[in-house]
Amino acid sequence: MQLYNTLSAKEREALIETAGKERLTISFYQYAHIGNPEIFRNHLFVHWNDQDVLGRIYVAHEGINAQLSVPAENFGAFKEHLDSISFLKNVRLNIAIEQDNKSFLKLKVKVRSKIVADGLDDATFDVTNKGVHVDARVFNELIEDPDTILVDMRNHYESEIGHFKNAITPDVDTFRDSLEIIEKDLEAHKEDKKLVMYCTGGIRCEKASAYYKHKGFKKVYQLEGGIIEYTRQVQQQQLENKFKGKNFVFDHRRGERISDDIIAHCHQCGNPCDTHVNCANEACHLLFIQCETCAETLNNCCSNACKEIHELPFEEQKKLRKGKVVSNKIFKKGRSEVLKYKNKTQ
Repeated sequence: MQLYNTLSAKEREALIETAGKERLTISFYQYAHIGNPEIFRNHLFVHWNDQDVLGRIYVAHEGINAQLSVPAENFGAFKEHLDSISFLKNVRLNIAIEQDNKSFLKLKVKVRSKIVADGLDDATFDVTNKGVHVDARVFNELIEDPDTILVDMRNHYESEIGHFKNAITPDVDTFRDSLEIIEKDLEAHKEDKKLVMYCTGGIRCEKASAYYKHKGFKKVYQLEGGIIEYTRQVQQQQLENKFKGKNFVFDHRRGERISDDIIAHCHQCGNPCDTHVNCANEACHLLFIQCETCAETLNNCCSNACKEIHELPFEEQKKLRKGKVVSNKIFKKGRSEVLKYKNKTQ
């Protein structure tokens, strides 16, 4: 039984190009009790590998969190398989607004302790006592209410390129960091204000809404399906789009254009830009925002030091990396002393 990828990312990319067939980028999640995540992981891999599904999927005792790419011609079979799993029957599928056949190049189904790293002890509160789910129309009404506090539950590098107007955007690196900070900042409004939350696809708000209700917030709401579903409903129902900029996504695309507004700046020169890239130096790989001019000047790197390394012969680069642990800055997305403009604004 094959439970691993047999093709490299480059080989898979070549196959996708040769096939020339449309693929759909999809995300979904579901909290549920999974007795043996390892067996469930293997079951998913076998079925989805046969259907040419690619993506990044996390499975835990508490449920599943999936971002994946499915051949359009196999979508029916993929959906039929999902519906055959009791807790995934009719699960909401967030289909990407902007499609890219190469959004994922491998199938990775991983067993984790949690499907989102929230740092919470779920045994201390009722995780099923969630906030009120609202659609795009009601959400638009709520965020115009002066008694509403709108909170972005995403990380700094996500909200930097796009967010709803008047939203509180915590300057945090991780979801777990935001939970305590938001509670402390909004302590005085637990009784009188409506706490309205949103994130990319809804999963972070599922847990956060229950946590904040446990912490004493009386009026808690969350955007059903997150920014992805909001955008779909806005387009289908011709509602006013109150989201400005791009929605950061966790695949090869790195972002979906939701409005024409460019609210971010190049981290190196400060020109208007909202394009996330990874430093071309494989020993760095820092995620940051870079405009076309700086990309050309620095050969797609975050600094002159990385540029010098990137321009060395590949084998020499490998020798420099050998035996060295990757720096923590790879995880500090958009935070590095070499990003001149970004550091000026912090």
